[in-house]
Amino acid sequence: MIRSRVGLWTTAALLVALAAGWWFWPARAFHMARTPDRNVLLISIDTLRADALGSYGGRAATPALDALAAAGARFTFAHAHAVVTLPSHASLLTGTYPYEHGVRDNNGYRVRPGEATLATRLKAMGFATGAFVGAFPLDQRFGLNQGFDVYDDRLPEAGPTIDFALPERRADDVVSAARTWIGRQSAPWFSFVHVFDPHAPYRPPAPFDAQYATDAYAGEVAWTDAALAPLLDLLRTQPRPTLVIVTSDHGESLGEHGELTHGIFAYEATLRVPLIIAEITPDGTASSRGVAIDTPARHVDIVPTVLDAVGAPIETGVAGASLLDVMAAGRGDARPSYFEAMTPFLARGWAPLRGVLVYRDKYIDLPIAERYALADDPREQQNLATADATATQVLVNTLRTFNVAAPGQPGEESGAVLERLRALGYIGGSPAPRREQYTEADDPKRLIDLDRMLHTAGDLYSRGRRDEAIDAYRAVIARRPDTADAYRYLAFALWESGRAGDAIATLEAALARGLTQRDIRMKLGIYLAEAGAAARAIPLLEAMADEDSDVLNALGIAYGQNGRTADAMRTFERALRLDATSGLSHQNIALLHLRTGNLVAAEAAFRQALDIDPSLAGAHTGLGVVLAQRDRLPEALNAWRRAVSLDPGEFNALFNLTMELFASGQTEEARHYGERFVATAPPQLFGPDIAQVRRRLAGGRF
Repeated sequence: MIRSRVGLWTTAALLVALAAGWWFWPARAFHMARTPDRNVLLISIDTLRADALGSYGGRAATPALDALAAAGARFTFAHAHAVVTLPSHASLLTGTYPYEHGVRDNNGYRVRPGEATLATRLKAMGFATGAFVGAFPLDQRFGLNQGFDVYDDRLPEAGPTIDFALPERRADDVVSAARTWIGRQSAPWFSFVHVFDPHAPYRPPAPFDAQYATDAYAGEVAWTDAALAPLLDLLRTQPRPTLVIVTSDHGESLGEHGELTHGIFAYEATLRVPLIIAEITPDGTASSRGVAIDTPARHVDIVPTVLDAVGAPIETGVAGASLLDVMAAGRGDARPSYFEAMTPFLARGWAPLRGVLVYRDKYIDLPIAERYALADDPREQQNLATADATATQVLVNTLRTFNVAAPGQPGEESGAVLERLRALGYIGGSPAPRREQYTEADDPKRLIDLDRMLHTAGDLYSRGRRDEAIDAYRAVIARRPDTADAYRYLAFALWESGRAGDAIATLEAALARGLTQRDIRMKLGIYLAEAGAAARAIPLLEAMADEDSDVLNALGIAYGQNGRTADAMRTFERALRLDATSGLSHQNIALLHLRTGNLVAAEAAFRQALDIDPSLAGAHTGLGVVLAQRDRLPEALNAWRRAVSLDPGEFNALFNLTMELFASGQTEEARHYGERFVATAPPQLFGPDIAQVRRRLAGGRF
């Protein structure tokens, strides 16, 4: 586990620091001229703990960011205001607290149209503006694209079964897109670059996987640093200075206080973030040597800092203050900071968490209140809330000065949005009912074991231990029967195990317990449609199909199974009108053409789906079927090979490959796919096919 370096420097530690290339002069000024003739680069590294970077004493080797810190200001005590991605970035780009901009969670909220952001402000000054993001919570549908000339959020499209895994857009891909855009700019530019890689699951690419075999999170951080290095190198070729700000949206608990990742608590592991501010000049040199600043800094300070640096006025609506003078003096006044963690309250009905930081004193407002003296207790082990009532009351009164509004009711997300957020590990779903009063039984500290149980179940599922995962989800439901996401995950695990009836029964049990949220009803309708129970699925889906392309796709499938081909086609086309970039809608249209024997139209629709999203394994499988029926077997085999390379669970493609390769005499490759099929296909769904492949592998005839 990565830990903060505390205590006095030893001679050995000093030598290590010097060898690593970073050293800070605590009293040295860091001056930056105020001029609009500069570029601005804001880098957000998702889920990056402050103590993970080398310059903060972390175990990860981060030479690029350490060099940047050595050329600028490194804030040792900077904090976010939320511990999930979208609310935190909304504060980062608007300069306001979550209760001011209104985005309180990843799920169900949008940045208001017309909200002033750093991009809208700099665009009005003549800056070119470009954003390049690596994760779905910052998809432009959530509203952070306001003011950007280019908002590059090209991410893989979600398939229908991504509840436990979602492909990332790697940091090097994000950096490549940003470098291309920056290289085309002649006027001053502002670029927001967001990389996602340190987020769970921690799977650093080679060679970082081997170098950090015992600490994959540190390996992700080291890899991200290497991926960002070419972007920082590019700044040395720019015709004007570039102001560079590097931070993260939140940290990662890594097991501290019982939290495996982030989003539940607001302890320092997830609330404290790195903050590096530097300037790179056209000749490739830094404007000064590095300075470490212990004065507290906040995300809301970044917008006014940038505006100050480019000589723009700072509006009164911005909650923060410029850090330029703090950097010039090496110190400054401490300002209180508000923070919150609302996801469990909104999604699970747990008690809301909010709090305040005043210099090194921290108060967390929960049914079991917490106060920590971080100067003496940086790991928050000693709760002082009841030890000194007067000191606690001072912090309570400070929190009240923020005039915090309760979160507005979140909107209902589409099925695809919920699937993507859940695949990233975020709690998501229809909003939980709110209560008049929250007791100690609702305090997240009393319920964190449920979150661990859910994480454990998801991990078991991702490692192929489905029966154990199913038992783990059932244990969560037995512990707290109102945990809606446990029902939904349990149903998914059952469905993917071939137990369609049990999956449907699980969702029906949730409804019977009063968990009538839209996403429960929607998934039940989808499962009924895909299980062939079209007559039951149709009325359920029709009641929810107004403006949801995912529900419309499921409804179209149900219509098709019910023999209502024309209704099915109209429904799929309606889904496309809502979302013209939906590869899944084109795939469903293709399957409908395939069912009716229109092979030409089916091939065209499958290819349209793959033009939109080449990662749709099901579209490759269907295209292979069309090509095989059109006597183009070599092309069909390639389509099926592509399908199983994208999704090892694309069992129809595995079966087709096995049988067609055997039939064409390609025995060795056929055995490879056949053995995979027999070992992994759910017997409940593919029992006869498994038996057929086994006979063929044994040399029998079929």
